[in-house]
Amino acid sequence: MSYADYQHEIYLRGTAGERPPFTTDLSRLEEAAREVLDPQAFGYVAGSAGSGSTARANRAAFERWRIVPRMLRDVAERDLSTEVLGTPMPAPVLLAPIGVQTIVHPEGELASARAAAELGLVYIHSTAAAHSIEQAAEASGDGPRWYQLYWPKDPEVAASLVQRAEAAGYRAIVVTLDTFMLGWRPTDLDTAYLPFLQGTGIANYLTDPAFNAPLPEGAPLSDKVFRWAGMFGNPRLTWDDLAWLRERTSLPIVLKGVLHPDDARAAADAGVDGIVVSNHGGRQVDGAVAALDALPAIVEAVGDRLTVLLDSGVRNGADVVKAVALGAAAVLYGRPYVYGLALGGQAGVTHVLRCLLGELDATVALAGRRRLADLGPDVLAPSPS
Repeated sequence: MSYADYQHEIYLRGTAGERPPFTTDLSRLEEAAREVLDPQAFGYVAGSAGSGSTARANRAAFERWRIVPRMLRDVAERDLSTEVLGTPMPAPVLLAPIGVQTIVHPEGELASARAAAELGLVYIHSTAAAHSIEQAAEASGDGPRWYQLYWPKDPEVAASLVQRAEAAGYRAIVVTLDTFMLGWRPTDLDTAYLPFLQGTGIANYLTDPAFNAPLPEGAPLSDKVFRWAGMFGNPRLTWDDLAWLRERTSLPIVLKGVLHPDDARAAADAGVDGIVVSNHGGRQVDGAVAALDALPAIVEAVGDRLTVLLDSGVRNGADVVKAVALGAAAVLYGRPYVYGLALGGQAGVTHVLRCLLGELDATVALAGRRRLADLGPDVLAPSPS
């Protein structure tokens, strides 16, 4: 059975008068989620830095490339599987690390982890999650999972978070580089909404022994939030600090937020295992370069030295094809699955991911390709407009 067969399931159910519970048009998920979410929660998920120009640029970058289908190439059977940094994957898609998911659904990250495991996809657990490292690992079960680190100022807490992730069966550490401080996000600022200050999204800290060590027993939540606020983000980090992290974990280290070839070279020189070309979905720097636009030069610079992934702006199966064709080993898929979570919990996330994989599979076949190795620059042509 191929991923594209999901559409056959849908049509077959249609003969009994059943329609999909949520749209199969992944570009419409945002508006569907807007209708069911509290405005502050929706704004936090959908919002971007400044005027939103970086988020728009991410989408425009994908539109500048067109897929060139080839005919009569025997695509009856396809294989989308791959292996990234020692983690086998049925398709080149990972669930991007997104925090505070309980603001859109009570089960939050647990539902997303279960949905990812159901499909064999990698779930990346955020430091800013509303459920702990261990809770998400339990929900993930035997499913593959990575851990995303927001590197705090307190080195003891940073080490503890990484060691907990390794002990809980996470297979890689993804260090987000671009959020050592929050970007200027008018959607959140206009409503004065930051869920962390209400105690949501700091579960990994609240359950961490190094974080709690200096606090008196029974300390109120307000004291814990104050301690969190004093350590989140570390603008003093430099490339030299990566050696400290390397000494504290045997897991592959991936740096997320790289947009310049020289930074990619620095990452390779530092001995990390991979990078994610990402502008944080447009949430950090207004007017930044689109991630897909930055990808080819970075692949050319370091593609033979470390694994290159892509994040930011990916919305559908065609986008995955374009990213892989331009050199990404896999993509991190973000906001759409959270919209699915808002619409239907675990079932909503599963539906969104099955739609993405189904569209990816169909696009690969209709483009005249059978496997990821067939997706190179020759699959694409620049848009004439």
